[in-house]
Amino acid sequence: MSAEEHAAATSNGTSTREGTLPEGASPAWHRVGRWIGTTFVRLPYRVRMHHRERLPRSGPVVLVANHSSMIDGPLLFGMLPRRAVFLVKYEMFRGPLGWFLRKIGQLPVRRGEPDRTPLLAAVRVLRAGGLVGVFPEGTRGDGAVSNAQHGAAWLARSSGARLVPVACRGTRRPDGRGRRLLPKVDVLFGEPVTLPVAKGRTGLAAATEQVRGELVEVLDELDRLTERKRDDHDEDVRGNQA
Repeated sequence: MSAEEHAAATSNGTSTREGTLPEGASPAWHRVGRWIGTTFVRLPYRVRMHHRERLPRSGPVVLVANHSSMIDGPLLFGMLPRRAVFLVKYEMFRGPLGWFLRKIGQLPVRRGEPDRTPLLAAVRVLRAGGLVGVFPEGTRGDGAVSNAQHGAAWLARSSGARLVPVACRGTRRPDGRGRRLLPKVDVLFGEPVTLPVAKGRTGLAAATEQVRGELVEVLDELDRLTERKRDDHDEDVRGNQA
C-alpha cells in the first residue's frame, strides 16, 4: 500500500493499525516496550529532539538512522510518536530478551546472510501503514555512515513507503573517556523523501546510495545545529562573566 492509498483508506474509515505490528507481536507488550524506552532507557541521558514533526504520524515509513551505540535502537523505539518495528540483529533473540523483542514487534535479521523472511514481514507491516526502522550500516560503527546495506532501500521501494533519515549524536562514549554523567544526546529528524523506482540491481544500488546520502546530510545538519548551540552557550557564559 502506497502512502496515497493509505491516506485514502483512512479517509474512508478503514483502519490498518492492526497490521502495523508483525505476526505474533502484542500491542500491549509493545506499549510496555515503548514505556521502558521513554523512561528507563532515556533516564541516563539529556535527550534533545529536533524537528520530530517531520516524521509522518501515519502511513508507511522506513526510518533510517546512523548506529554508533547499542542504546540507539531502544532510545529511538521509545521516543518515536508512533508504533515502530525495528530490524534487530539475530543474536539478540535469545532467551527472555528474545521473547520480549518478538512480543514488542521487533524482527530478527541475520547480518551478512540472504534472509528474506524478516524483510517480507517488514514489507507487510509497511503495506499496512506501519513504520519500520533500519540501521543501514548493518552494524555499530563511528556513526559516520561511510557505507550502507541494501535493506532500507529495498523495503521503501517494495512497499511505496517514504524514507525518513534520523541522525543521533551523543550515545557513543568517546574513545579513551570514562563513564559520563548525564551526557547530552541530540536526535534530528530529516524531511521525508521518496526513493527512485528504477528496477534492477543498478536501480537498487542508486537508491541505496541515496539513502546513505540523505542520512549523511542529516548528520551534517545536526552537527551544524549542535555547534551553533555550543557557540550560543559560550557567548552566554562570556556575557555573564563580563
